[in-house]
Amino acid sequence: MAEQTYSSDEIQLVVFKLGREEYGISILQVQEIKRMTDITRVPRTPDYIEGVINLRGSVLPVIDLKKRLDLPHQDDTEDTRIIIVKVEDIAVGMIVDAVSEVIAISRENIESPDTVVGGVSTKYLSGVGKQDNRLLILLNLEAIIGIGQEVKVS
Repeated sequence: MAEQTYSSDEIQLVVFKLGREEYGISILQVQEIKRMTDITRVPRTPDYIEGVINLRGSVLPVIDLKKRLDLPHQDDTEDTRIIIVKVEDIAVGMIVDAVSEVIAISRENIESPDTVVGGVSTKYLSGVGKQDNRLLILLNLEAIIGIGQEVKVS
């Protein structure tokens, strides 16, 4: 298998689906991708926190990304995955509908989000990537995880 090379003008993205839209996050923030597993509910956490999982001895919170982004609910399928991401030494799982591929996209093809994209508030977006005829919604993981924000417990 030939090794693919990337230039410094490109970023590699893990592409996944939520509903009918395609989203991307930097591969540098992805630790691994897991099949759905049992998630233990934790009382008095925000509704978008699905619970916790045990990943090789570490307990990680798992976010239902559709709830966090206020997207319509869809039942889990065979393609549903948990993407384990790490942001500022905080590891978190995110439930997505399906993981599609890893791609490289030129930085010049990424634009800042000016308005709401696909029903997602701009505070959760870091940009919109264009590749061929595709649009990828790039997520701001710091905002999604809530780094630097106070979390209200219900």
